[in-house]
Amino acid sequence: MYRIGPWAEAVRLRHDYGEVVVFGRWALIAADVPVAAAIMAAVVLMRPVSGWWVWLLAALLGLPLAARRRWPVPVLAVALAATAATVLVGVGADVSVYAVAVALYPVVLTSARNWPLGVALAAVLVPGLADALTTGLPLVPARDHVESFSTSPVTVAAYSTAVIAGTWALAWTVRTRRGHAAQVAELRTARAVAEERLRIARDVHDVVGHNLSLIAMKAAVANHLEADREAALQTIEQVSRSALDDVRAVLGGLRESGDPAGTVDVDRLVEQTRAAGIAVTVDNADLSGVPAGMRVVVHRILQEALTNVRRHARATHCRITVAVTSGALTLTVADDGPASAGHPPGHGLLGMRERVALHGGDLTAGPEPDGGFAVRVALPLPA
Repeated sequence: MYRIGPWAEAVRLRHDYGEVVVFGRWALIAADVPVAAAIMAAVVLMRPVSGWWVWLLAALLGLPLAARRRWPVPVLAVALAATAATVLVGVGADVSVYAVAVALYPVVLTSARNWPLGVALAAVLVPGLADALTTGLPLVPARDHVESFSTSPVTVAAYSTAVIAGTWALAWTVRTRRGHAAQVAELRTARAVAEERLRIARDVHDVVGHNLSLIAMKAAVANHLEADREAALQTIEQVSRSALDDVRAVLGGLRESGDPAGTVDVDRLVEQTRAAGIAVTVDNADLSGVPAGMRVVVHRILQEALTNVRRHARATHCRITVAVTSGALTLTVADDGPASAGHPPGHGLLGMRERVALHGGDLTAGPEPDGGFAVRVALPLPA
């Protein structure tokens, strides 16, 4: 549950299936008005004597309870003063303990201090002790066969203590649970932020690493081969522009809501790899029916796998296979590089494993029996 405003109690309940509105603040106030009226009516109807001052005590004891959620501490102070007066006078004393309990609850709910319990008990027990020990108190004697501090001090004191302490314990428990719920919500928010930052870091790593490897390769060509310099510079320009577009798309996700575009631009990734001197064979499936988030995962994994082929494999040929079955999407990127070259387990492979794990899939990466290196991914499709 959560508080919505300075004086509204928890009005929303969050659970694993969403958020449900439980109470509105005006509904909570409307629930307090009948309670206040009931306290006043009980004082008046159970009075041993009549008089205008009985109505005054009833009003002091009951009316403030209607505003207990708006001004909890002042209402408790008025209720405690009225309770002490009712106990000493002998009118409404048996009802006053319930008024104290009703006024005490919101104070304990919003304050971590223990003083409200002690003050509430003192406001009831000290006048009650005075009634029991002082002749002439209460001013209005109790009716026959009616328990009061003057006739049964131990019983009434124990009952009053149980009601007040029970109310305090209930409010303390609710406050503690709300505090725990708030901490859990904060932890979930922090975890979501961390996961989003990790996702962005992975995307930036994939985009920058993929394109910078191409730029570095083409810059080396331009630096050493005069004949290919113009073509290399054109490739560097195209790759740089593409990298800027990809970075803008990644960072733009921070400002936009909804699912990403989910485009798997296999052709562009293949052309960039071929421009690095590696022959690429593609067996691509139609991914239009695949969820957008999964298409983004496939794009990033393919991008990182091809980057690794260019940077680490020393391969001359690479084969890409994308297949969609009734229950899964599979992606394979295999090259013919020497097994001794390997693919170091850096951030690239780690990022791919994290992406696949988020979707409940499997990733295997390692040397092939006949030579070369392969990355295989299997992602379960939603039913």
